[in-house]
Amino acid sequence: MNRLKVIFAGTPEFAVPSLSALIAADLDLIAVYTQPDRPAGRGRKLQMSPVKRLALDAGIQVLQPQSLKRDPDAVERLRALGADLMVVVAYGLLLPVEVLEAPRLGCVNVHASLLPRWRGAAPIQRSVLAGDATAGVCIMRMEAGLDTGPVYRRAEIPVAPRETGGSLHDRLAVLGAEALIAALPGIADGSARPEPQDDSAATYAHKLTKEEARIDWTWSAAAIERQVRAFDPWPIAYTLLDGETLRIWDAEAEAETASVAPGTLVDTGKRGIRIATGDGLLRITRLQPSGKKPMSAADYLNARSLDGARFD
Repeated sequence: MNRLKVIFAGTPEFAVPSLSALIAADLDLIAVYTQPDRPAGRGRKLQMSPVKRLALDAGIQVLQPQSLKRDPDAVERLRALGADLMVVVAYGLLLPVEVLEAPRLGCVNVHASLLPRWRGAAPIQRSVLAGDATAGVCIMRMEAGLDTGPVYRRAEIPVAPRETGGSLHDRLAVLGAEALIAALPGIADGSARPEPQDDSAATYAHKLTKEEARIDWTWSAAAIERQVRAFDPWPIAYTLLDGETLRIWDAEAEAETASVAPGTLVDTGKRGIRIATGDGLLRITRLQPSGKKPMSAADYLNARSLDGARFD
């Protein structure tokens, strides 16, 4: 791995631990690719990505093409860098075959699932939503298909009982960086032999939408609890009460049942708000009314009576 010439491509926080690990390693990090600065916040000011901030702090050349698929000049510039390897972590732009084949050793990806399970855009949240007992990362050699390439290295961890999309994201980001550094020597000297994926076992982690964050009270309490945890910190599970949006930040499934329609308020108290579901009760312990900050259910109840309420 000595003085391996590496290009890094990544954009969000998930990619930061991997870039940090590469900066600390004994290699030649010749360029960082990241998505163009985007407007964000109330002022809609342009903001650089977390990866760009780290790269600039480290004095690494940063390149931000709008596209690599429709920009021959950008592809030619990448090829001219003469990289041995390109490491891709949540970059967010499609890489054409010309880019995948440009580095001498090709491109490798840090993917946040145990492939072939959860190929696609949102593997972390889908894993929590599905109730997976384990999650992990794969260091994969990239090819033209969507996360279909052979795997150099796997690392897995148990999914905690109260795991959220956010907490699993942070743990897998660190795990991915560790697995990447462990895999690089074998990739660099050619001793690593990637294992082909079993396409027949593939599942797909489709991109998250705000629409699917709306709670369907006919689901079981256990499924809704997973929905609440999976969609924290985005897009946040929500329900409607008298036309008002209530975001649900924390909730617990209970096996107890009630002979009322799903969505019906069962009782309230210091421990939260209990609502009937299609199977079991859901106790909401933290929520966020429209236009307000997140608060405990107890604080919410201090300001509002829910007698006879039904959640939609």
